[in-house]
Amino acid sequence: MQQGLYTSVPALRIAWARSFPSLVAYEFSRGIEGVRMIMTRALTRCCLLATAMLVPIWVAAATASSGCGKTLASGTYQLGDQGVTRTYRVFVPSHYKPGTAHPVVMVFHGWGGDENEFLGDKKVTKLADERNYIVVAPRGLGSAGPDSNRNSWSFRGSTTGIAGPGEGGVPNTPRTTAGAICDPARTPDFTYPSCKTIARNTCSWTQCQADDVAFTINLVAEIETKLCVDTTRVFASGGSNGGMFTWELGQGAHSAPIFRAIAPIIGLPHRGYLDMPGRSGGLPVLVITGMQDTTVPPGAWEDANPTTTSDGDRYYYTGASAITRRWGSMNSCPYASTPAVPFNAGTSHADCRTYCASNATGWSRHSAGAGWPNVLDCRASMGHTYDFGWSWKLVLDFFDAHGK
Repeated sequence: MQQGLYTSVPALRIAWARSFPSLVAYEFSRGIEGVRMIMTRALTRCCLLATAMLVPIWVAAATASSGCGKTLASGTYQLGDQGVTRTYRVFVPSHYKPGTAHPVVMVFHGWGGDENEFLGDKKVTKLADERNYIVVAPRGLGSAGPDSNRNSWSFRGSTTGIAGPGEGGVPNTPRTTAGAICDPARTPDFTYPSCKTIARNTCSWTQCQADDVAFTINLVAEIETKLCVDTTRVFASGGSNGGMFTWELGQGAHSAPIFRAIAPIIGLPHRGYLDMPGRSGGLPVLVITGMQDTTVPPGAWEDANPTTTSDGDRYYYTGASAITRRWGSMNSCPYASTPAVPFNAGTSHADCRTYCASNATGWSRHSAGAGWPNVLDCRASMGHTYDFGWSWKLVLDFFDAHGK
């Protein structure tokens, strides 16, 4: 289980316009609350466009959120969503200007963590301040009733316990090892009370109180109304369980269009969830894993088989090579049975490789070898840890390269 970090620790937005029909369908499926969110989003963007036509505004209309002109202090806040009060922490850089659109990084903690896991680390806030990034760290659900368990982020497989259709997942046999995300006979039952009617076996291990993807979509929209955000430079990262959830955001058709790039740290999808990016044209991803990680092992280089937890539990994950090959094929870097090649990411702490070596459109500068590749797999000689001393810089370097 993910205990390591718990115990040791242009119009307004092209992507939004492209995904609007699917978002409408998604929000209508949520009833009155969803309809209200549709109207809020539509009015916000329509009003901003009208303002841009009539009078000068602080920044280019192509990127500015409706929060331009406003300020918000760094601190902890709450948002009502799906009948649940959600908590989140915001870091606003010291050089924040209400008339300048800023990039945003959404960060998601690991299993049992909270909003302080990233923002409580000075290495994170110091570098974010230097790069002028707004950082938003929401808290997962689970520590309060009805679960009284560890805070968590839910993603496909984690609530039902069912493996995905890829890599040999057999969803029609949920109580067997072949169709589950774990070996039920060798893994404790972590099922949350809120998942009792959703779990298909004893492999379920995250909360079922609310839809975390829907919450994230709404939280991004909330931040865009409170601060001056560059809506074309919203990114997502997360660690362990939060890293797994970051993949979910990148694979979802409703959530992926919001983000410019993602960077999961020591987190991979469960076995069989090999979905392509949920955004048309692909979505850049930086994957950071630990070769000595027994909780979420990445597997060997070029090994496309699932990996298995060996820290006392038996959970199954998609291997790092398997998911980066899949994502490469939609990020202009199709796998051609050739090994990933080294890429100098400016760190001596990780071995970084890519399948984008000779593909001109698979790079941030749209020329082979120019800038950063769209899909980058970095593996360090570390266990289940974040190592923010070097990994956070790598994350922001990747976001900087793909945010230009």
